[in-house]
Amino acid sequence: MIQVPIKQSHVELAEIKSKEMGVLKNSVTEGDGNIAGFVGEMLVAEYIGGEVCNTYDYDVLLDGVRIDVKTKRAKFPPYPHYDCSIMGFNTSQDCDYYYFVRIKTDFTVAWLLGAYPKKLYFKDAILHKAGSIDKSNNFTFKADCYNLAIHKLKQLTKEKNGTDDYWCIHK
Repeated sequence: MIQVPIKQSHVELAEIKSKEMGVLKNSVTEGDGNIAGFVGEMLVAEYIGGEVCNTYDYDVLLDGVRIDVKTKRAKFPPYPHYDCSIMGFNTSQDCDYYYFVRIKTDFTVAWLLGAYPKKLYFKDAILHKAGSIDKSNNFTFKADCYNLAIHKLKQLTKEKNGTDDYWCIHK
């Protein structure tokens, strides 16, 4: 994972975008995570050299590769065994990769955790049903959720690695 500072300009632009968007249908945080989500999109686009597009299906575009950014807020730096999540009602987005980000709740720093191809994510992730409890941390799932550990993610780069995809060869 890559730690990056968050600029005040990121937060200010995210606040504007959040107000324009309002609360999305099925938002688990009732719109409270919108600012973090927009900051995460900007940071990923800057890091990989992509363009923020902000469609329903994907958030960043890199030479035709569609990337949906999933951002969570955190009080502390994440550990490699922590999970990245995609809600069960949010599996139909037409993207090529999911890219996961954690943002410190005070908006000073973010961790670009890495990416995973959508075509493999739901096959490799663990499905937790609504109401079930994650025994590793006693978290009760409010809705169906697909989880994958951070250490299984990889970083994306702008350069192709010779195989027509954007996986870089290091984690």
